[in-house]
Amino acid sequence: MNSFGKICIVGGGTWGTALAKIVLMTQKNINWYIRRDEQIEGFYKLGHNPNYLTNVKFNLAQITFYSNIEKAIKDSTTLIIAVPSPYVKQYFRRVWNSAFKGKIVFSALKGIVPGDNMVMSEYLADNFKIPQENIGVISGPCHAEEVALERLSFLTFASKDTEKAKTLAAGLTSRILKTKFSNDVVGIELAAVLKNIYAIISGVCQGLQYGDNFQAVLMSNCAKEMERFLDGIVPMERNICEQHYLGDMLVTAYSQFSRNRTLGTMLGKGYSVKTAQLEMEMIAEGYYGAKCIAEMNERFKIDIPISRTVYEILYERLRPQAAVDKLIELF
Repeated sequence: MNSFGKICIVGGGTWGTALAKIVLMTQKNINWYIRRDEQIEGFYKLGHNPNYLTNVKFNLAQITFYSNIEKAIKDSTTLIIAVPSPYVKQYFRRVWNSAFKGKIVFSALKGIVPGDNMVMSEYLADNFKIPQENIGVISGPCHAEEVALERLSFLTFASKDTEKAKTLAAGLTSRILKTKFSNDVVGIELAAVLKNIYAIISGVCQGLQYGDNFQAVLMSNCAKEMERFLDGIVPMERNICEQHYLGDMLVTAYSQFSRNRTLGTMLGKGYSVKTAQLEMEMIAEGYYGAKCIAEMNERFKIDIPISRTVYEILYERLRPQAAVDKLIELF
């Protein structure tokens, strides 16, 4: 891990907090960028994140907090970005290209940058001129809540420079974390977007009281659609059954901790999209991902009826029952 120097977590939410815990399982200290000063003050008063995963205690002597993102980047060698995709531009709007010179950047985002319809690796390369070999992504299956409970979790680290991915993966392996590495950067990022979309339709079916038999058929078809989309956008040899594709999709679709499944369940029970979002008070990335994938697919025209159906529920007010009836005819 010495080649990665000081690691900085960018983001003070649930996932950023889980990643901070993961990194500190094997590293003596970290830098941590959190946008709001009052949240940092809460850390010093309480010894834990005042807003997220409050049961995770930290030794604050191991952490240097920053509310200035440019200084956090300057003082770090490796950045792990864990902010909601809708806020990416807001977080980095004041950062100059030169700030990232020589830095290694791993994205732990689970969505596409809205408006640009770019996965984070493409956004970083295009907007900040970071070489592809210095960019990586981190993917599950790994729920933040299970990290907090110290249940065994799994992460895949991917980079075009597989040695960087392999080294970071090995350096963060611990008693609660098993790791793998890959070179399918964009494929893994797109899979992370799709699995959130599929978790929404899984939740819709849960809310409509469809049983396990149908859920199994639904997930089987989601896996086939994911493979078809990834092969159409990023053609390469891949095994869709790997943990960072199928595994991440299954845990997001079935877990009680899944925000996207929760959103879908509420929709299936009759909530409007707006009411469900307000009641959740947390971001379900699949809401934004469904729109981004639909817009992206206007160019590629890949057959993705499940993703399209979720888009229609969220943005075109298709009734959940009618949506599921339509899917049943396709299976």
